[in-house]
Amino acid sequence: MTTPHAGRTLVAGLLLAAAVSVSAQPGAPAKDEDVLPALLTEVRGLRAAMEQMASAGPRIQLFTSRLQLQESRINSMVRRLDTVRDELAKARRELQSAQDEQVRLENALATGSLPSGMPREQAEGIVRQMKSDVASRKPGVDRLAAEETQLTGDIAAEQARWTDINSRLDDLERALARK
Repeated sequence: MTTPHAGRTLVAGLLLAAAVSVSAQPGAPAKDEDVLPALLTEVRGLRAAMEQMASAGPRIQLFTSRLQLQESRINSMVRRLDTVRDELAKARRELQSAQDEQVRLENALATGSLPSGMPREQAEGIVRQMKSDVASRKPGVDRLAAEETQLTGDIAAEQARWTDINSRLDDLERALARK
């Protein structure tokens, strides 16, 4: 990367070389008037190109840092989503198991085929407890399902931001390749 001082030195050197070249040509006073404006235009163009190249480096670094930050956010969210999905699957299995056990005992009560030696009152008490257990598990399953949905949406939004930053970085790369 060139420093602003080095760029000015380069421009001054080009001007000096042009001035020496022009003054060394005898008998060309009319061409001096044509060459100097063209030379100044060229120097201005070089200066603009150097300034653009000098500003491109920090912009590329900024976009790259943002891209890495987005990747980190996405990876963190994906890990959290995996954890939530595992917890949700476990909670759903436990809820289903509790519901199945409740239904089995309710059917046994209805048909009078209670496990050996279990009084009906005890079985009814167990069914009430199972209903309470099932009811207490449902909000946890619902909360995890909502969290899964929220994380899925958040990940999609972060991926869209990642895509936008990556697109800008590609545009900048194409612009620099044209120079």
